[in-house]
Amino acid sequence: YVPSQADIAVFEAIAAPPPADLFHALRWYNHIKSYEKQKTSLPGVKKPLAKYGPADVEDTTGAATDSKDDDDIDLFGSDDEEESEEAKKLREERLAQYESKKSKKPAVVAKSSLLLDVKPWDDETDMAKLEECVRSIQADGLVWGSSKLVPVGYGIKKLQIQCVVEDDKVGTDMLEERITAFEDYVQSMDVAAFNKI
Repeated sequence: YVPSQADIAVFEAIAAPPPADLFHALRWYNHIKSYEKQKTSLPGVKKPLAKYGPADVEDTTGAATDSKDDDDIDLFGSDDEEESEEAKKLREERLAQYESKKSKKPAVVAKSSLLLDVKPWDDETDMAKLEECVRSIQADGLVWGSSKLVPVGYGIKKLQIQCVVEDDKVGTDMLEERITAFEDYVQSMDVAAFNKI
């Protein structure tokens, strides 16, 4: 949105202001004309008119044309098939290196920390035996943690026990099924807290 040396080159190539029916061109012309005193300080490098605009328009401004051909540089592709083959090989090598690095990384194991509430039948239930039964459940990806007895009411205490499980190997349904299988001691089991690690 700032006038540049390209605007000055085109402005100088126009002999007279554009007609009024070309109002956008006329507005541009008047705008660039207002920079006449600052035209040397505008940004950019002034090039011959032929370097601006469509390629098939001939430069009639009398400016010297550059003998060097700018078409030698291919910015979007390669002229040689050999170069593209080399680039393809390099890309494949880098992909192979990336895959080998990625395969060496240990997979992240999703784990969860659970706090379980195990409720006994009544106040006469042996809570030490209940905890022993719960801790006897062994499974790959299951680690038992600390526990405590929490008063519920009427002299009844529930067992609150912590465990860490690997999500892919141990589910809460499996734990509930195995804990409630101790029917003599366990009335029910609830998950009090479930946190991803």
